[in-house]
Amino acid sequence: MGVIHKIGRRKCAVARVYVSEGTGNITVNKRAFAVYFPTATLQYKVKQALTLTNNENNFDVKINVYGGGATGQAEAVRMAIARAMCEVEAENRLVLKPEGLLTRDPRMVERKKFGQKKARKRFQFSKR
Repeated sequence: MGVIHKIGRRKCAVARVYVSEGTGNITVNKRAFAVYFPTATLQYKVKQALTLTNNENNFDVKINVYGGGATGQAEAVRMAIARAMCEVEAENRLVLKPEGLLTRDPRMVERKKFGQKKARKRFQFSKR
C-alpha cells in the first residue's frame, strides 16, 4: 500500500497526515497522541474517521499539525484522516460523507471593525 499523504484544514489549523499499514499507533508532532490531545472530546474527534470505518488498529498515523487552537487542530486532523480512509477504500466514502467528515468547514473568525469594540460588539452609546 505504501504511505498515503493527505491535508485537512479547519479555521487557521492545517494538518498533514501520513497513513501507513501498522498496529494503530498515532503520533502528533512527534509526541504521543494522548499527550498532544489530552481531553476525551479531542481524542474522539481525531479517531472518529478510523472508528467509523473499523480501522482503528489497522493503520499507523503520523500527523504534523500547526496553527489555530486545540479544537481546530483536532478537526483538521479528523478531516485529513477521513480523506485518507477514502483513498484506502472507496466504500469508506459512503460511511464518512453523511457524517460530514469530508466537508471543509468554511467558517472563519470575523474581523474586528474600526470604531467597534469587537467584530459585532459596539461601544456603549450614552445620550447625555
